[in-house]
Amino acid sequence: MDIENALHYAFIDESGNVASSRQNHILVVAALGTDNSRAIARIVRKAQKKYGSSLASGELKAKKERDTLTENLLTAMAREPIEIFSVIVDRRIIEQHPKDPEDIYRWAVARLVAKLVKRYPCIEIVLDRRYTKEHSRYLLERTIREGISSLPQRYVMIRQEDSLLAKELQAVDFIAWALFQKYERGNTKFYEQIAPRIIAEELVTKQIWQKEKK
Repeated sequence: MDIENALHYAFIDESGNVASSRQNHILVVAALGTDNSRAIARIVRKAQKKYGSSLASGELKAKKERDTLTENLLTAMAREPIEIFSVIVDRRIIEQHPKDPEDIYRWAVARLVAKLVKRYPCIEIVLDRRYTKEHSRYLLERTIREGISSLPQRYVMIRQEDSLLAKELQAVDFIAWALFQKYERGNTKFYEQIAPRIIAEELVTKQIWQKEKK
């Protein structure tokens, strides 16, 4: 089927944070693109059944799991016809910190979504529900919509959901974590497992979001 006309799905999660920290400097936002989200959910459920979960809730989180689970999960996902997109921000490049540090996250997500919409004009996007406040969720979606307003698109649905309820969000958490390990720790062991599926991997090397907002 024509990629421009087929309905695709993308799941977005992040690793790292936007607040100043001596422990880490990298923020990764990553997306897993697929036309078969059920296959990804099955991989996560299979991993949960085989290895169990580190949390009482039953949710898999990359930073809490054993390397064996992580390696097997990433390998299984890489066998699927998925496409991976990412935007990586090194906070050490920031010359003028925004009043609201979440501006950095919103900007990175909007940039990531633009890559997705250019690739898939017909898409349903599910983001990890980062915010509890409705206004914060509104600001995120508004920033995203502004970022794709000039792009040709047939259908773009955006939802923010709890990762506990969406296995696909748990899957992309491992992808974001693998990218974080590469850029923050210099550890490419997990990254190499998904590298063949990466379509876009943008490392932001200079502060550009302030210019874009003018």
